[in-house]
Amino acid sequence: MQGKIALEEHVAIEPTLGDSQVFGAHVWPELRHRLIDVQDTRLGEMDKHGIEMMILSLNAPAIQAIHDIKTAIAVARQANDALAAEVRKRPDRFASFAALPMQDPEAATAELTRCVNELGFVGALVNGFSQISTPDNVTYYDLPQYRPFWRTVEALDVPFYLHPRNPLPDWTRQYEGHNWLLGPNWAFSAETAVHALRLIGSGLFDEHPRLKIVLGHLGEGIPVQLWRIDGRNGWMKAPHKYAAKQGVGHYFRKHFHLTTSGNFHTPSLVNAMTEMGPERVMFSVDWPFEDVGEGARWFDGAAIGEADRRKVGRDNAIKLFKLKLK
Repeated sequence: MQGKIALEEHVAIEPTLGDSQVFGAHVWPELRHRLIDVQDTRLGEMDKHGIEMMILSLNAPAIQAIHDIKTAIAVARQANDALAAEVRKRPDRFASFAALPMQDPEAATAELTRCVNELGFVGALVNGFSQISTPDNVTYYDLPQYRPFWRTVEALDVPFYLHPRNPLPDWTRQYEGHNWLLGPNWAFSAETAVHALRLIGSGLFDEHPRLKIVLGHLGEGIPVQLWRIDGRNGWMKAPHKYAAKQGVGHYFRKHFHLTTSGNFHTPSLVNAMTEMGPERVMFSVDWPFEDVGEGARWFDGAAIGEADRRKVGRDNAIKLFKLKLK
């Protein structure tokens, strides 16, 4: 399929580049090149595999792992200015998500507003929880101090992409002796799914009914669990005790959009489309950590209808992010 739009596609700047070295020395030379390149190899891969536009975002955990608040604010601004400069070179091929210093909700609100209103960004991508002031102070965004931030996200009418990061080392007892489970194998999705469910249970979407959240990797495992989350031994008549007024499935299907980033598996795609409707699923690759060619070839040949392929591959992203494409 020609004209695909990919929207979990990462870039690094010098202060965040080292965050991606964890994938190993054997891939680092190639991965490093892919992270800092925008207009050369990346664009060539897009042309080769029918991708018209990429929405750029910072690598992970990046800003969220900078526990010094002033530094987090400064690096977020530096990253956003760098991303904006790349987009200005080829606005027909690139758009961008804002990186945000969520360590300071007021500063994050101001930076998102700047990025949307002044730089023309189409939303934000945030790498999970933030560490604030000390390395072990982990903060999630369902907490009350973030309500003014969410009010601004809703007012700006842009999506918020909740992207994975690993749990902190002190929080990984369950992975001891099994470090292979960290990262994209399991921990990324487990951590992000819990964060998304916290947002739902907190009542956030009752207070802000026009919020739009994006999850990658076909929903971080949540779609297949929706019935069980809400069913919960139903005969016992013990409803969830949380602030939200409705069941999890209600909010998930109404407020969340999913992408195929890093999950090139047709049964999982079909499940996501069945649970969410094909209008809430979008194509993505997860470049440079996944390969554009692999993701594009899979999607172009996936056993779904052509009308749905067009929606997932292009039309849904144009509508959600208000992209000005022909």
